[in-house]
Amino acid sequence: MLSLKFMTGLIFTVSLCALDIGTYAVATDQIVNMPSKQLHWEITNEGVSFAPLQGDRFNEAYMAMVRLPAGLISPAHVKEANMYGMVIKGTIANIAVGANPSTEVELPIGSYYKIPAGLAHISKCVSDVDCVTFLYQDGKFDFLPIGQ
Repeated sequence: MLSLKFMTGLIFTVSLCALDIGTYAVATDQIVNMPSKQLHWEITNEGVSFAPLQGDRFNEAYMAMVRLPAGLISPAHVKEANMYGMVIKGTIANIAVGANPSTEVELPIGSYYKIPAGLAHISKCVSDVDCVTFLYQDGKFDFLPIGQ
């Protein structure tokens, strides 16, 4: 059974996305459908892939599908905007820098997560298959490594 905290977070995230998508749909007066085979994946130098759904991630709030290769462990970093995600494939884990490793939570398919703006963290794809998440970030994309 899903916890009240999980459901509250999920409803909040879906509501934010629905408001944003609703604004877009009203403005264009059309339904936006994007079958997965039509996603345009952009691969970064680190091997992480982004498939934009809405917004220009380098200039504004955006929604995207994000794929992390199996076994990937990101360097410690921060982002200047809040990140909200839903795991679509694989199992991921996000942990704050300095947190007790025993507090790391594995997030399988269907799990929700939020990483607050400015929180130094590490993200991992802990499954044997690539991890895919739906991601909404309420500001532009950035990746600011810690300690470099």
